[in-house]
Amino acid sequence: MTITSSLNAGVAGLNANAMRLATISDNISNASTFGYKRAATEFESMVLSAGGGGKYSAGGVRATSQRLIDEQGGLVGTSNALDIAVAGRGMLPVMPAVRLSENATGAQPMLMTTTGSFRLDKDGILRTESGLVLMGVPADRDGNIPNFSRDTTSGLKPVVVPTNQTVADPTTKVSLAVNLPATETNVGAPGGGIPLRIEYYNNTGTAQSLDVTFTPVVPVAPATSASNSWTLVIRDSASAGAVVGEYTLVFDDTRGAGGTLASVTTVTGGAYDPTTGAMELTVAGGPIAMTIGRPGDQTGLTQLADKFVPGNISKNGSPTGTLTGLTIDENGYLLASYDTGFIRRVYQIPLVDVPNLNGLTALSAQTFMISSKSGAFFLWNAGEGPTGSVQGFAREGSTTDIAAELTALITTQRAYSSNAKVIQTVDEMLQETTNIKR
Repeated sequence: MTITSSLNAGVAGLNANAMRLATISDNISNASTFGYKRAATEFESMVLSAGGGGKYSAGGVRATSQRLIDEQGGLVGTSNALDIAVAGRGMLPVMPAVRLSENATGAQPMLMTTTGSFRLDKDGILRTESGLVLMGVPADRDGNIPNFSRDTTSGLKPVVVPTNQTVADPTTKVSLAVNLPATETNVGAPGGGIPLRIEYYNNTGTAQSLDVTFTPVVPVAPATSASNSWTLVIRDSASAGAVVGEYTLVFDDTRGAGGTLASVTTVTGGAYDPTTGAMELTVAGGPIAMTIGRPGDQTGLTQLADKFVPGNISKNGSPTGTLTGLTIDENGYLLASYDTGFIRRVYQIPLVDVPNLNGLTALSAQTFMISSKSGAFFLWNAGEGPTGSVQGFAREGSTTDIAAELTALITTQRAYSSNAKVIQTVDEMLQETTNIKR
């Protein structure tokens, strides 16, 4: 009956606008919620087959709601280095803190979020106040990230950095830029060795030293010209003063290249590489690459004039340091800073991406989960593929537009009232039909 279809259409209109009001309410209430993705309700008309004789039956309306996860809110600066947001596509992998006691972390469904305010708890776990634990790939002792599976969560681990952590930064590289006096290789020169001590740090953060001695090769009569040659001997204090390298240095005295290295001959110890200007020294704690310069290079060892000048001696490494803070860079690397000035990479935070972001299942606390509609996930390095960069000191704002939502609230209220008026009118018409019998 046509009048009955009108009643059904009015009821459908009430239900559809009630659903739209629910999404508007959610959006407005989360206008200040970091990382909130607004919901939208769409209406679709329902058409019923028309009866014979030109009759028409109202089909009404059907409402569907969707979370617009692919929309991105603006970034808001903060004062916490571990307030993290994604600038662009991609999400941060997280897990609920209640699952930390479970062994098979990789077998659990992965959760994702676009932003979070993370802090270290008493156990050194990086988590939010709502209980979301950041997931990442741990680096090795040297800060290198191992290869990990990109389409499973087996390589992801909860980010744990003990707050009382101390670490040693051993020396692995030493660079020498020293000038040796050319006059010491002349005929009749005194020929005494020139000592130089270089401090380095071993694997336990203890200071040791490389005792370097430059001894000129003094020509004897009947020679009349300088030898331009030196013997370089390197001893390691951690090995009870044992010789770890001995080399014969020959310097150029030609116009244009005078004073630069001409050749380096290895007597004992690691071989000299003329392409890098370095030799590998094996000290008690492991290898150290000592750079003395390439042949013809004026920035390494030189032989000029009559003075010994230790121009520049540089090295990496530092003594044992205590953790002072954590930061994250745009590539998603979590960096630990120590009071010695040493900075070490401890984790990489990959970004999760799926083919259909709006197909993800929305959960509480601005988290999302893979579904059959979203497609399979892939773990990208931040900034690679379709993903954006990771930003510290930032949160992603809500995607709610208050002005647009209030406007939609007004139109929804009027539409609801209009549908209620339809039901009231149908009721009055049915009452008139009933009155005919009387």
